[in-house]
Amino acid sequence: MQSKKKKMSLGSIKHAFKNIIWPRKKLVLIGIGLIIINRAAGLVLPGSTKYLIDDIIAKGNVTLLKWLLVVVGGALLIQSVTSFSLTRLLSVEAQHLISVLRSQMQQHIIFLPLRFFDNTKSGELVSRIMTDVEGVRNLVGTGLVQLFGGILTAIASLFLLITISPLMTLYTIVPLLIFGVISLKAFAHIRPIFRERGQINAEVTGRLTESLAGIRVIKGFHAENFEINVFAKGVEKVFKNVKTTLTATSLVTSLATLLMGIASITIMGVGGSMIIKGSMTVGDFFAFTLYLGFLVAPIVQMSNIGSQLTEAFAGLDRMEEILSLDKETDNPNRTETLEKLEGNIVFEDIAFAYEEGKEVLHSINFTAPPGSVTALVGSSGSGKTTIAGLAASFLTPQNGKIKIDGIDLSKVKIGDYRKHLGVVLQDDFLFEGTIRENILFSRPEASEEDVLEAVSAAHVKEFTDRFDEGLETRIGERGIKLSGGQRQRVAIARAILANPKILILDEATSNLDTESEQYIQKSLDKLMAGRTTFVIAHRLSTIRKADQILVIENGEIAERGKHDELIKKEGRYYQLYTYQARI
Repeated sequence: MQSKKKKMSLGSIKHAFKNIIWPRKKLVLIGIGLIIINRAAGLVLPGSTKYLIDDIIAKGNVTLLKWLLVVVGGALLIQSVTSFSLTRLLSVEAQHLISVLRSQMQQHIIFLPLRFFDNTKSGELVSRIMTDVEGVRNLVGTGLVQLFGGILTAIASLFLLITISPLMTLYTIVPLLIFGVISLKAFAHIRPIFRERGQINAEVTGRLTESLAGIRVIKGFHAENFEINVFAKGVEKVFKNVKTTLTATSLVTSLATLLMGIASITIMGVGGSMIIKGSMTVGDFFAFTLYLGFLVAPIVQMSNIGSQLTEAFAGLDRMEEILSLDKETDNPNRTETLEKLEGNIVFEDIAFAYEEGKEVLHSINFTAPPGSVTALVGSSGSGKTTIAGLAASFLTPQNGKIKIDGIDLSKVKIGDYRKHLGVVLQDDFLFEGTIRENILFSRPEASEEDVLEAVSAAHVKEFTDRFDEGLETRIGERGIKLSGGQRQRVAIARAILANPKILILDEATSNLDTESEQYIQKSLDKLMAGRTTFVIAHRLSTIRKADQILVIENGEIAERGKHDELIKKEGRYYQLYTYQARI
């Protein structure tokens, strides 16, 4: 387990340098230049103390006082300007980096296979995209440069301290080394806790997203208090994680204060003795004390910056977990292109399993000729939707081949195939926006004439004419403001507008009343004409005209044929059909 963490950390550091820091090397170098000027100007004030006490006050040199004030004032002005420039330059770029990384994460995730989404909560993915990248801003923001500046200031201060008094510097270094060792151990301990926080946040966000989306179910079962308790437990876990990291970072800061306090007391004693003996001037002592502050302050600051960078690398670790997953388009075997699609689909001895050793399809063989309608019927869980998912290239078979126009589908570029695909799914998913926007989703560049034709074919116009804003009516999240039948018709209009060569209809008339179903069935007949269509339907009356009906039971084709042929056989299809007729 240890080696795995180490490997992941090295991967994050490599990713950070190659993809985040190096492309912005000019900006980072400018930042480093500004921090060098800033910290060098900052050392002027403590250095001037020696001259103020030993050469100006002691000797009454008013002219030197004026020059000293000019130099110190100039140094302070330089500090102010460089601080502003540094923050303005790097903070803006850091926020730009966050937006770039969020886009990169979303782009990668959206191309992942459907299996990934089946096993991952959408809320967790939202957290991955929006939250995990937040801390990464410190890699190009003020965090990394401040760390460099802190180290630089500490080294310069240490050199000046040695110049003033090697003995007192020695007393200073010992507690600093102790603090450094403890800090490294502490941050090594904190990093996995930050990683765990990202995971907990993702879980809590996932559950919250689900509960808000399912608010009607929650209220319908009077389960508000149950969800409140679930969320409360989640945020309590987040609090405990934050408490652990705060305790650790507070301990490091407090230890720094304690050790520096001990060093200061020691220096007061040693320095006081040296002044009494005449081996050190009062100006040297004050300068040493101020330089010591400039040595200690960045070290304490570095402990806070170290915490920020630890959080950043923890976020990078979680980003790497996602970005290392293979996208659908990354498959090196998918090299075949489809210039023109006829739509001939052949299943050859197909076997499929969602879990290893648990096949849900066994030896599926059939041909769907171009322009034909293949209906899939059978009991719930028999494998109908899986076959449709394979035909849509959402899934890849473990054994056998699916051929499209004679080419193995697993070797075809995924985009080349899916641009010919149209789907109307059982959950008729619609996006927040207007009815027009949802219909245009399948073909944004479509003309107004094409849109109106699709609207008419799917009988959408019948209900939009009753709305004040017609097709510009906003339908709410997931189309919640529309009835089930209305949502289904919008989904069908979307498919009609896409003008696909291959069509997947999964319970396309499941949410329609009898009158709407008659309208939609007519539009579906028009939609399916000339297209290779797969229809999953529990209402067997809707598939009587299918070119072939496949009865799926226990992952196998139990029967096949046309409606009248299967009725004459009086087998499983006959049982299903007559049972529905009685209902």
